[in-house]
Amino acid sequence: MKRRDFSLVCSALAGAAFIQSPALAQVKPPVAGTDYLLVEKRAAVEAPAGKIEVVEFFWYSCPHCNVFEPTFDAWRKRAPKDLAVRRVPVAFQDDFVPQQRLFYALEAMGLVDKLHSKVFAAIHVEKQNLSRGDAIADWVAKQGVDKAKFLEQYNSFSVSTKVARGTQLQNAYKVEGVPSLGVAGRFYTDGTLAKSLDRALTVVEFLAAQIRSGH
Repeated sequence: MKRRDFSLVCSALAGAAFIQSPALAQVKPPVAGTDYLLVEKRAAVEAPAGKIEVVEFFWYSCPHCNVFEPTFDAWRKRAPKDLAVRRVPVAFQDDFVPQQRLFYALEAMGLVDKLHSKVFAAIHVEKQNLSRGDAIADWVAKQGVDKAKFLEQYNSFSVSTKVARGTQLQNAYKVEGVPSLGVAGRFYTDGTLAKSLDRALTVVEFLAAQIRSGH
């Protein structure tokens, strides 16, 4: 979903069609400026030495992110061991911040694997409004999580710091829409550039191979 139209109501079915594009299967190597962009000033990375960082930028309320999540999660689990894959929630405006805090609080509590996909389901399938901190805390409590402990993390300085760093990283990559992918602080791609989100992952694998070969 693009920054300019994130507030529009989009069909999840349209999102699925956007992802599944067999006719656009890759027939030639990805091209800089067409299939991916070079980051003008290298973005910060958190991956340890010897690892290639891959960042998925997302927003819980984005229908395209919801449809992409199972594909991305399956890819993440089978990705080469030298890829350090992580998720970063975006904030195109201030009212995105509660969902940023939600992700980082879940991460701090070790609950991303358990609840990340359930957040998407709550918003896009169950049509729950998880745009405010109180609604988020109530929903998390219904998942069997201690509400007080969650709120302690949600309102913590460490989560505030991660929110700030996430927004800085989003801006460093010049993210204009989600879902999108950053590689090693050097490259950026998304479904529009790569012609589909499936192919965007292929572009990421191509860029990782280039980095391994010293390019």
